[in-house]
Amino acid sequence: MGALVWFIAAVVLAALELAAGEFTFLMIAAGALTAAGASLAGIPLWAEVAVFVASSAAFWFFLRPLLHRQFLKPGVYDETPRALVGTGAEVVEDITPSGGQVRLDGTIWSARSLDPAVSIPAGQHVTVSDIDGPVAVVWKEP
Repeated sequence: MGALVWFIAAVVLAALELAAGEFTFLMIAAGALTAAGASLAGIPLWAEVAVFVASSAAFWFFLRPLLHRQFLKPGVYDETPRALVGTGAEVVEDITPSGGQVRLDGTIWSARSLDPAVSIPAGQHVTVSDIDGPVAVVWKEP
């Protein structure tokens, strides 16, 4: 019966972690799971509580800093042309079915319309929907 109580406590604490997001309740939930495992071994209640306190403290001091470092470090900077998808551009040369040019991220790119039947005049603002090699595939903003 004690293992079930510890397991329920671990589930409740893990659910609380979703609201907090600081890995605090998650470390205590891990301690409760450890105590549930110890409870299955048939140890007395005072020993279960001691296992819970000791394992929660160990998770808090050793695992939590590692998780913080991993999840709070900045993401990798994307320098590939794919990073330009979704950004705005200005048409500098009419985009016709045969091609055109846009100013994208401070540079001039060859461009074609996402819909080949649509021509986009110079001066219009467009959005990049794809990068196809050296050509920006764009669509006209409404």
